[in-house]
Amino acid sequence: MAGILVYALHDDAGNFNKNSLGALSEAAKLAEQIGGEAAAVVVGDVSDDAAAGLGAYGAKRVFRAKSAPEGLAQPIVDVMAKVIKDEGFSYALFGGGLLGFEIGAGLTARLNAGVTMEVTAVKVQDGKLVAERPVLQDSAVVDVGYVSDPGIIIGRLNAWVPEERGGTAEVVDIDVELSPWSTKARMVKRGEQRGGDINIEDADILVGGGRGLGDAESFKIAEDLAEALGGAVAATRAVVDAGWYPYAAQIGQTGKTVAPKLYLALGISGAIQHKVGMQNSENIVAINKDPNAPIFEFCDLGVVGDLHKIAPKLTEAIKAKKG
Repeated sequence: MAGILVYALHDDAGNFNKNSLGALSEAAKLAEQIGGEAAAVVVGDVSDDAAAGLGAYGAKRVFRAKSAPEGLAQPIVDVMAKVIKDEGFSYALFGGGLLGFEIGAGLTARLNAGVTMEVTAVKVQDGKLVAERPVLQDSAVVDVGYVSDPGIIIGRLNAWVPEERGGTAEVVDIDVELSPWSTKARMVKRGEQRGGDINIEDADILVGGGRGLGDAESFKIAEDLAEALGGAVAATRAVVDAGWYPYAAQIGQTGKTVAPKLYLALGISGAIQHKVGMQNSENIVAINKDPNAPIFEFCDLGVVGDLHKIAPKLTEAIKAKKG
């Protein structure tokens, strides 16, 4: 079967991760093109309704392993390896995230499979999947095919957007004998230590601050604007390295990858290292006093001027509009 298996990560409340749902939506589209099915794997305490609800994102079947703990990579590798072998899936697709990378790497070693990481898109050629990924500091994009099954595809964060298609999935409970090494680790505490109250990866509106703000105190301009817009604040590596803002807010090659509906860049030049972390934003607005700043080459709206004067007036205008 030329099917695609997706790991669906969930939190302790049973809510599925946005990147997992995005990967499942993408798998459903691709499966139709290659004449296969999209299916999901869930582990731990997931209700019947929640598991079947993954059908709304394209899953035909959901394989549930209640005995395997969520959040630990090796038990999930055991589960996915069994499903792939028993059901004959040709591909495993993961949304972005550290756990997905760890599981994907484990599956690659276990099944002697081919793997492509940091994938930004997947297409179909001659009935097979071909992964697209940036190389050479994102200055070029290459196609990666697979010479045998299964192929492991691990996406970048926010590479795929969740899309509801309707329907419910068949829930298949499976028993998996965990490997001896898979039970050596145990979950002590589960959580996201991001250093901030807001996860910028999930924000619909982001106000990014760069060196053009001038100093740490001037980030109040970005914070006020983000508050007025109902968004969050992000930062470039340069200002994080300078100690102006916490690392949790860093976007770019060595930070986080985001895809908000609106990215408003204040004093950000738009170097390639930052661009790779925010270029998938739906709308990019830039304010910079340098008319030759690289960000003006790929933003949707560019304003040349002093952000210290423009941004506060924009904040006032938004507050006034909201009444």
